[in-house]
Amino acid sequence: MSRYRPPKVNSAPYITAEGAKGLRSELYDLWKIERPKVTQIVHEAAKNGDRSENGDYIYGKRRLREIDRRVRYLTKRIEAATVVEKPPSDPSRVFFAAFVTLENLAREKSEYRLVGADEIDPQKNWISIDSPIARALIGKKINDVVKTDTPAGTRELTILKIRYKQ
Repeated sequence: MSRYRPPKVNSAPYITAEGAKGLRSELYDLWKIERPKVTQIVHEAAKNGDRSENGDYIYGKRRLREIDRRVRYLTKRIEAATVVEKPPSDPSRVFFAAFVTLENLAREKSEYRLVGADEIDPQKNWISIDSPIARALIGKKINDVVKTDTPAGTRELTILKIRYKQ
């Protein structure tokens, strides 16, 4: 008996130049630095005989599977990604990679950056281009009021500032 799983919604294939560089760096580190070290540990552990009770061998093999899985994901993601390096032709509107300063009804200000799914960073307020807030902001201008449904409820936000690059 199988379980039905609805198809996953694909995230936008966009990524900033910095994000692409980060993914390539992670791929290089995993493939050229970490994987050879773990492979050597597994090789040494395999020489010790009984592999069924050999912790280094068991955990090394598990780590190799994790590394290989991540390498496959990164390789596919990098190939499929569209790197956005230039600001849009109309920088007065919100598009991918924009830093957007917003104000809510309580006059609280916050700044978000619209980035790809692989670059999300809550500490920096970098949100996915696929998030409800980002989807509502795309194409809007300064002083536009945006209403969006979020898990916390409906929010009404005013765009105060739009900029590209740091």
